[in-house]
Amino acid sequence: MSDTEKLDLNRYVPAMLTFLANKLATGASISYRKHFGIGVVEWRLIALLAVESNITANRICQVIGLDKSAVSRSLQLLEASGRISGQVDSKDGRRYAVSLTPEGKALHDRVLKVALERERRLLSDFSPEEVDTLVNLLSRMQGTVGYVNEYEPPASA
Repeated sequence: MSDTEKLDLNRYVPAMLTFLANKLATGASISYRKHFGIGVVEWRLIALLAVESNITANRICQVIGLDKSAVSRSLQLLEASGRISGQVDSKDGRRYAVSLTPEGKALHDRVLKVALERERRLLSDFSPEEVDTLVNLLSRMQGTVGYVNEYEPPASA
């Protein structure tokens, strides 16, 4: 294999984003489990439900980008612990929507302080303008994910 056939992991953006996300998720999960009894996936669901209430597992998967089985397991844990509640839609019996309970909202408020401090530390080397640029670039990248995922390599690849 020649050097041109190897990824430069210091410049290959998908790897850089993945490695960073994995390290952040692992650190968050350790902290959140230790202090709040939830993992990072449960936190992501709680954070989303604080913004958008009464939504389905499919909607959660669409927004967060997790597979349905991981979302389903986390929803079951959160419901069993009384942090979310679900109800079948009276107009569409196939639709099961979930919302935070008062206990879930209280947990959200406690974890949010830690999450925001972790973000502050992550961005502490950046100026406010650089943070704005980073957010803009990440939003633009988020907008191209569908286009990226549509790519089918040629049969000879």
